[in-house]
Amino acid sequence: MKATMTKTLLLITTALGLMVFITPAFAAKTDSAIVDAAKNSYNFKTYLKDDDIKVQAKDGVVTLTGTVADESRKTLAGDTVANLPDVKGVDNKLVFKKESSPDLWLMTKVKTTLLFHRNVSATTNVDVKNGIVTLRGEADNQAQKELTGEYAMDIEGVKSVNNEMTVGTLTKEAQQARDKTPEDRTIGDKIDDASITALVKTTLLSHRSTSAVKTTVTTTDGVVTLGGIAGNDAEKSLAGKLAGDVKGVRSVDNQMTVSGKITAN
Repeated sequence: MKATMTKTLLLITTALGLMVFITPAFAAKTDSAIVDAAKNSYNFKTYLKDDDIKVQAKDGVVTLTGTVADESRKTLAGDTVANLPDVKGVDNKLVFKKESSPDLWLMTKVKTTLLFHRNVSATTNVDVKNGIVTLRGEADNQAQKELTGEYAMDIEGVKSVNNEMTVGTLTKEAQQARDKTPEDRTIGDKIDDASITALVKTTLLSHRSTSAVKTTVTTTDGVVTLGGIAGNDAEKSLAGKLAGDVKGVRSVDNQMTVSGKITAN
């Protein structure tokens, strides 16, 4: 009997001893995978590639340090990491560069926000003076020009917009590219779900009409689900519209409630 108990205790002690070595090794491997996932995410490789961001992880908690261009990029980096698998928390210590004037700060914010939208011309140039935004560049069509102006006007801090964009004539190839579905447009340039969630959150915070709306965002295979409470039907509809135009979003399931009551999508 004693021999059996001794053998059992020995096995338990051995197992516990192995766990002491295995658990830290497993945690270290997970932390390393989190850091790699962050650095290889779409947002870090595109919008944040010129920023100085250092990523560290310990026991699933990620610490971000370094410098980014503006506050929206700090938010984007934090939200991207927060939505990665196995991340338990984020300590966002990033600092953003102080622009020499409010106009330069606003110009950076407008440029960054417009970049996130799928249906805005990639050649849009932005100038700001006394809070007044001037847009230049070439739009594919009149609808795109007007949409770009609408988006710019809705960004927090913008007083008015002078839309001086010209409307170009699309080539056959450009027309075909523009007419592709969201699913088609993201093939070959897959945007990970964590990046999409962060892009949608940052976009909704940047726009005046949705910045105060308590919106939750989750993404699965490019399909974005919106939750939370909107003040009215217009707010709910606009949140869905803005989310649907974010790069990488395949479709939006708008489950937001209006004034606490469930409404149809």
